[in-house]
Amino acid sequence: MIILWAILFIAMLALLVKSADMLVNSSEKIGLAFKISPFIIGVTIVAIGTSLPELASSLVAALKGQTEVVAANAIGSSIANILLIVGLAAIFARTLVVKRNLIDLDAPLLITSGALFLFVIWDKKIVLGEGILLMLGFVVYLLYTLLHKRDEDDELPDNLPLKAQQREEVPKRAKIGLKTIVYLIIGAIGLVIGANYAIVSMTKIAEFLKVPNSLIAITALAVGTSLPELVVSIKAALGKKYEIALGNVFGSNIFNLLLITGLPALFRTLSVDELTFIIGLPVLAIATLLFVISGISRKIHIWEGAMYLIIYVLFIIKLIGIF
Repeated sequence: MIILWAILFIAMLALLVKSADMLVNSSEKIGLAFKISPFIIGVTIVAIGTSLPELASSLVAALKGQTEVVAANAIGSSIANILLIVGLAAIFARTLVVKRNLIDLDAPLLITSGALFLFVIWDKKIVLGEGILLMLGFVVYLLYTLLHKRDEDDELPDNLPLKAQQREEVPKRAKIGLKTIVYLIIGAIGLVIGANYAIVSMTKIAEFLKVPNSLIAITALAVGTSLPELVVSIKAALGKKYEIALGNVFGSNIFNLLLITGLPALFRTLSVDELTFIIGLPVLAIATLLFVISGISRKIHIWEGAMYLIIYVLFIIKLIGIF
C-alpha cells in the first residue's frame, strides 16, 4: 500500500512541475501586458495561486474540527518557504539577484504581517474578531502593494553582477491571448489538484509509518502545501526570473500568516498546539529576520542558501525530538 501512495506522490510532483511552468509563464505575460513589474507579479498572481493548497487544506481542517492543523500548516509552510524554498532556489541559481530594493517596502510589510500574526496567536488561539483583523491586514497589504508607486528604475549597486544585463533586457509589452488565459487557469487548477493529492499521499505514508498527527501537520502537510511555491520558485530561479522567485515567497508568507489563518477563524476558534507554539513560532521569527537581512543587499548567495537549508534540517530534527 505504501508503494502505491509513493507512486501517487511522484505523479503529483510531475503534475506540479508542469502546472507551475504554465502558471509562471502565463502570469508573467499577463503582468507584462498591464506593465506590472515581475516582482509585483510574484507577490500577487503567482503567490496567491500557489497558496491555494494551504487555504483549501486549512479550511477543510477547520470545518472538520481539526483546528490545530491550521496554525501548524501556516507556520510550517512559511518556514519551509524561506528556509527550504529560498535555500534551494539560491543553490540552484548560485546567486539570487533582485533589482528592486526589498528593504523599502516589501520587507517591512512582511515583518509587520509577522508581528500582527504573533500578537494574535500569543494566547494560543485565534477567535472570530482576530480572524477578521488578520483578513483586513491582508487586504491592506494587497492594496498597498498594488497601488504604492515604486521607482522601478532605482539605481542598482555597482557590485551587482547582472546590472548591465538587467538594464539591457527590458521586456516588451506582451499581448494577452485566449491561450494565455487558458494556460493560467489550467496551471492554477493543476497546482491545486497536484498539491492536494500530494498532501493526501504524504499523509497516508506518514500514518503508515506511525508518525504523530501534530508532527504531520507542521512537517508533511506544511511541506506538501508548499510544493507549488517550491516548484515555481526553483523554476523561476533557474530561468533567472529572480523577482518572481523571491516575490512568490514574500506574497505566500503574508498570505499564509494573514488570510490562511484568518479565513478559517470565521468558522471556528482556532487552537495552537504546544509543538507549534514552542518550536514553530521562534523558528519562523528567526527565518523571517534572516530573510530580511539577506534581502537588504538585494542578493542571496549560494552559501546563504546552504545556511537556510541547514537551519531547516535542524528545525525538523528538533520537531522529531532527536535533541
